[in-house]
Amino acid sequence: MEEVLITNKKIFITGAAGFIGSNLVIELFNTQSPLTIIGIDSLNDYYDVSIKEWRLSEIQKCAEKHPDSTWTFIKGSITDKSLIDSIFHDYKPDIVVNLAAQAGVRYSITNPDAYIESNIIGFYNILEACRNHPVEHLVYASSSSVYGGNKKVPFSTDDKVDNPVSLYAATKKSNELMAHAYSKLYNIPSTGLRFFTVYGPAGRPDMAYFGFTNKLVNNETIKIFNYGNCKRDFTYVDDIVEGVKRVMMSPPEKKNGEDGLPVPPYKIYNIGNNNPENLLDFVQILSEELIRAGVLPKDYDFDAHKELVPMQPGDVPVTYADTSALEADFGFKPSTNLREGLRKFAEWYKNFYKI
Repeated sequence: MEEVLITNKKIFITGAAGFIGSNLVIELFNTQSPLTIIGIDSLNDYYDVSIKEWRLSEIQKCAEKHPDSTWTFIKGSITDKSLIDSIFHDYKPDIVVNLAAQAGVRYSITNPDAYIESNIIGFYNILEACRNHPVEHLVYASSSSVYGGNKKVPFSTDDKVDNPVSLYAATKKSNELMAHAYSKLYNIPSTGLRFFTVYGPAGRPDMAYFGFTNKLVNNETIKIFNYGNCKRDFTYVDDIVEGVKRVMMSPPEKKNGEDGLPVPPYKIYNIGNNNPENLLDFVQILSEELIRAGVLPKDYDFDAHKELVPMQPGDVPVTYADTSALEADFGFKPSTNLREGLRKFAEWYKNFYKI
């Protein structure tokens, strides 16, 4: 794949105060300056807004170290069509990275409206803006949840993914289909990234490792679903960000087919650790690292605080990424091991909550 330098480009990142978005902005400033980054985020209260504000302050500190680059933050929602259109009109971004979405499988059962608004209507607004103000590359977040209850592992982007088991998964699959249609109709180079269970410092509190930590700190019992027989392909946030950065620099090639019409410049990749971990092992390592960081006391009785319970609606027993396409096209494979990643999370947690 031909690599395009992204220095001196204008990059629009949605969900910029989010977990992946904020880390991506910082990585781009640190490695690709000079450039112009425009970030948007609604800063909604789906989880603790103070974490989003902390991430934005980290971006601000980083941006100040790169005076040759420009950081602009807009508080707003991608569901606001006129706002998105005005951003594209005013800033004329070269590359768009759509990470804004209503995340979470379980929340989609209790609050489906949020998913339709953000993940369907919001993404449609981004696609329309890319059509009306042509961009070099649209990169967007999909999810490993599109694989649903697929039995064949590891999950390959060649697999059929027509059996979602949650509304969240259905909206992410819809994004891939909508992007394909726009790629075909308007020759918009687009790449979808199926992320596998992302974790790390300043992550999302609705994710298991963060929620478990909050409960253990408060001396509450944690529930481990499917009696601990779940496997997840946990992927450290720095690995995800490196993958996104490399993909951004290599838009799918525009070319015409035998009929003289554009072949859609459209790709999808998995970004996962290619190494599923048993949930019980994961929780064991997490507890050890929390004790090591001083978040939990040395004599903490971990076994007394865990309860094995049945599977939850919308969940799947295993996620496992086949990352061979990512390796072949970008020479990159996530490699951060679980203990190293959870150690960094535990240390961040101790500092953030001043334990």
